[in-house]
Amino acid sequence: MQKKSMLTGVLAAIICTSAFAQDAPVNIVGLVDKIDGANLVVKADDASVQTFKFAPKLLILQSRTVTLADIKPNDFVASAAIRKEDGKLHSTEVRIFPEALRGQGEGQRPMNDPRNQTMTNATVTGAVSMGASNMLKVKLPQGESELIVDPGVPVTRIEAVEKEALKSGAKIRIQAVRNADGLVANRINIQ
Repeated sequence: MQKKSMLTGVLAAIICTSAFAQDAPVNIVGLVDKIDGANLVVKADDASVQTFKFAPKLLILQSRTVTLADIKPNDFVASAAIRKEDGKLHSTEVRIFPEALRGQGEGQRPMNDPRNQTMTNATVTGAVSMGASNMLKVKLPQGESELIVDPGVPVTRIEAVEKEALKSGAKIRIQAVRNADGLVANRINIQ
């Protein structure tokens, strides 16, 4: 009886292990080598060559530089910021997310970096010009916040694009899963 219980436990562990391995997340940064029909071949930064299938609901994103004037009320933004001597959060960068990413990472929290930055992902409710700087007002689940956007702070818009935007030699970041079909790309960020 004890051997049967032990065997059952070993089999359960093998099944659980293979089930977890089936959906193991994979994140790779590299260059597009080629697109071959439904496959994407990537030369990863670690010098390996990886082949990905495209998920049915693949999301391909690309960033482009915009200005602060391009931020509108109800845009969902992400901003890294540093609290300065005036006690206010000063953005070090602002990204405007596409509608497909609305709500992702929503909130305000400390980042784990040497500059003690804060990350804010929130909906814009308004903007106010304050001389040389601007203030973005944002709404979070836990309330509201203000971000000072000083001159020179980079502002980018992340846009959903079609597969045709993937070109040989493009630098990309891929979020994928490893399953029975191999590597399946769910999201690709063209950098």
